[in-house]
Amino acid sequence: MKAYLVGGAVRDRLLGRKNARQPGDRDWVVVGGTPEAMVEAGFTPVGRDFPVFLHPQTREEYALARTERKSGRGYQGFVVLASPDVTLEQDLARRDLTINAIAEDPDTGALVDPFHGQRDLQQRVLRHVGPAFVEDPVRLLRLARLAARFADFSVAPETEALLRQMVEDGEIDHLVPERVWQELSRGLMEDRPDRMFEVLRSCGALKRLLPEVDRLWGVPQPAQHHPEIDTGVHLMMVLNAAARLQAPLPVRYACLCHDLGKGTTPPADWPRHVAHEARSVRLARQVSDRWRVPNDCRELAETVAREHGNIHRSTGFDAGALMRLFERCDALRRPQRFEAALLACECDARGRLGLEEAPYPQRARLSTALAAALAAPAQAIAEQAAASGLVGPAIGERVREARVAAIAAQLGTA
Repeated sequence: MKAYLVGGAVRDRLLGRKNARQPGDRDWVVVGGTPEAMVEAGFTPVGRDFPVFLHPQTREEYALARTERKSGRGYQGFVVLASPDVTLEQDLARRDLTINAIAEDPDTGALVDPFHGQRDLQQRVLRHVGPAFVEDPVRLLRLARLAARFADFSVAPETEALLRQMVEDGEIDHLVPERVWQELSRGLMEDRPDRMFEVLRSCGALKRLLPEVDRLWGVPQPAQHHPEIDTGVHLMMVLNAAARLQAPLPVRYACLCHDLGKGTTPPADWPRHVAHEARSVRLARQVSDRWRVPNDCRELAETVAREHGNIHRSTGFDAGALMRLFERCDALRRPQRFEAALLACECDARGRLGLEEAPYPQRARLSTALAAALAAPAQAIAEQAAASGLVGPAIGERVREARVAAIAAQLGTA
């Protein structure tokens, strides 16, 4: 029984990446082992679909070498054979990309690389291991996500052809929502999320998975506000701005959804997009439902889709208008979510050609105004109002007036 280090840990070390996986976050394959031998050695079985075990000390995953045979549609349609007779090369042959099909002997440091993954690392190429790549649609998403991580890598032409085949054969239509969201969310968090969408769009997968996003390309916007003009190009610039600003996932998802309504504007109305915000909310909800997006991402996306235009225009808002904006965004109860919405709007403003480093004063102004509103002594004001004989909504209105006054005083407009 022999264990080899495999996958991303080997790949990232060969690339010299600073964030190469450390002990505790590495994957191993065991050749010549059995479930009984693994348990006897102190490993804990955790695999459901195939034999995977946790190391008794490091808690790293050790999987028995296995082969796979396609038995149905989707990523779950496989028959798995894990046996002591399965060789290391056979196990590596079932992997997705050549750069992920390299194993390392931990005792000697020797590399086992039957599919020339080292060559593809040197040449900066994402290439499939073999024709079985088409059998698992998750591999298409994973490749797109890795393209976002390794932005200087190209996709091999023969691999691009396989991606198109997977889409045309309908294999992509059998992905389950949880796996789609898992890969999309990870791709959104990479340094170049636009590359993920470039790969998905070029093979036709984006039209199947996210038609609301795919239709944005070719839709023009007013050049005076958007020098890049094309809405799809703008969206990719916004996502890259979010990456530069190290935005968290809910902000990046909100950026993805903020302009979806522009894709449904009648061409006769181009380049203007009147009331696109309301359409964007509806479409963002549609996307979130389809892929079972977590609530924090879903709620922020809808807030930003609805209010990003108002936030951009807020430099001209007086204290009363700012208060109404805060109320629509539920900012008084959820100030952290409102701060996330402001960051998404800054990404939107800076996701424009030539304006990538432009200041966004709206964010600081609104943060200051919200802090002033929150600092108003609401409890004391409510008690005083009640003592003076006010009841019900009248007390709430008195508190609101105090908050508006506090905003005005903070902004110097009292």
